[in-house]
Amino acid sequence: MIVQARGINVNVQVWNDHLAETIVLLHGFTGTVRTWEKTVSYLSDCRLVAIDLVGHGLTDIPKDLSHYTMEEQIDILEDVFHQLDLNQVILIGYSLGGRVALSYTAKYPERIRQLILESASPGLKTEEERKARRKADEELAKKIEQNGIQSFVQKWENIPLFQSQKDLPSAVQQSVREERLSQSEIGLANSLRGMGTGAQKSLWDQLYGLNTPVTLITGTLDEKFCNIAQEMKMRLPFSQHRLVENVGHAIHVENPKQFATIVKDAIDFKGTTG
Repeated sequence: MIVQARGINVNVQVWNDHLAETIVLLHGFTGTVRTWEKTVSYLSDCRLVAIDLVGHGLTDIPKDLSHYTMEEQIDILEDVFHQLDLNQVILIGYSLGGRVALSYTAKYPERIRQLILESASPGLKTEEERKARRKADEELAKKIEQNGIQSFVQKWENIPLFQSQKDLPSAVQQSVREERLSQSEIGLANSLRGMGTGAQKSLWDQLYGLNTPVTLITGTLDEKFCNIAQEMKMRLPFSQHRLVENVGHAIHVENPKQFATIVKDAIDFKGTTG
């Protein structure tokens, strides 16, 4: 269904609408609500609400960059949550969606009962790092606009971050590829410019004051994000870090059953300090 929020048509997909316990799912860069289809089949005892972020999937793809800032995406989500009467939800975010989920929780902690972050980060710590990343993201955005989606996807699916996906069944790899190819050049380019890791403000210092229970999930083959999660756990007052063996960045794609099992366990997590 389409929900209009802050002048943007936002695509929302709902499963098990008759159930009370609600999980909201936010995809990563180049993803859509479709990325969760395997996972939701293992979560039949919860209401599931997946949302296409701005510039992705069937949500609007505005040309105006102001619609793509992290702050605006958070306020769009808040509008959607209000319209759908989503209170005290379990919020799951993957990669880009994880940064959005963490940013949303930092601003609206009363809305979130549990926060589950898959292969996510609080951003970059220093302005020097953010400046370098903004430059790299702008270069990539221009290449996407100039060379088109097909050229971008060909390169994107072969970066080291997704190496472990080469071992997935061909049908799964093809599904992921089709999802990426369904995007638009302007949507992905502006998403990089507005919500890229260099564009968003750092949330590292805000982790200390976040009293929401947080479950961090990473794959053992994704060393970079395992290290980020370990450092996040040291700062989050109520958190746990769950490792999934023999998978990389996209655990919900590479092992959806195990991912769903961790989500079920995390729902009742109250938090342990440190």
